Amino acid sequence: MTFWTDLTGVPFSLDYVDAGGVRTRALRAGEGEPVVFLHGTSGHLEAFVRNFPAHAEHFSCHAIDMLGHGYTQGIDAPYRIARYVEHLLAYLDAIGAERAHLVGESLGGWVAGRLAADHPDRVARLTLVAPGGTVANPAVMERIKTSTRAAVESDDAGLTRKRLELLMHNPAKDVTDELVAVRHDVYHRPEFKAGLDNLLCLQEMENRRPDLLTEEQLGRITAPTLIVWGAENPFGEIPEAERMHGAIPGSRLEVFPKCGHWPQHEHSDRFNALNIEFLSGRD
Repeated sequence: MTFWTDLTGVPFSLDYVDAGGVRTRALRAGEGEPVVFLHGTSGHLEAFVRNFPAHAEHFSCHAIDMLGHGYTQGIDAPYRIARYVEHLLAYLDAIGAERAHLVGESLGGWVAGRLAADHPDRVARLTLVAPGGTVANPAVMERIKTSTRAAVESDDAGLTRKRLELLMHNPAKDVTDELVAVRHDVYHRPEFKAGLDNLLCLQEMENRRPDLLTEEQLGRITAPTLIVWGAENPFGEIPEAERMHGAIPGSRLEVFPKCGHWPQHEHSDRFNALNIEFLSGRD
């Protein structure tokens, strides 16, 4: 089984889009209302391959490598939340989407939430998957920073595997050899290594605290919002999700048992059914 086996029977394209001058890798499939999928810190669009076939039956699906991530071009400046939002808006403009559904995981949820708060006219519905951006936990920040840097600075693919295993409740099932191989290749691109400090800047307090989503910002989100959380999320406990749920008017919270930081991947069948129903307005 490979990523492309998962996509068997689904017409798709994997190419590059000019998003405000940033060469942006994008996986696209399906027709209908646009849905843009956004991955987490040091991640890449393959985080959503298990979700594309089901969603593409209903929507025009886009999974992108975010600014300076995966195979998308970076910039010579720290990747703060405002820069990610600017890049995402440029991508929406490039595909001609005045409004889109956003599905953001971890860092992607942080960015999607900020865009929804500041540009409500651009977001139809919002799915936040184990979203970051509401707390600054020094232990978690250090774990992300040190595990990522170790995997990038060494040729040992075992360190890349360990970085991915941090995300999963059951890594033996969900950290595949192919996922390790793709991330190892990403981590060892010269452009990625050169931009690593910029990419990890939100794991430093002086950058993270000013960029955190505040209760006031969350309260400005008008898009119908679904929050999906793993009960064994290693990067945030359930009360964090409950506080976000309480701050976003009318939001819905679903906690997946036996699940870590990638609910969309670890429990893809359940996530797909839930999210398609939500994005279709049938929730």
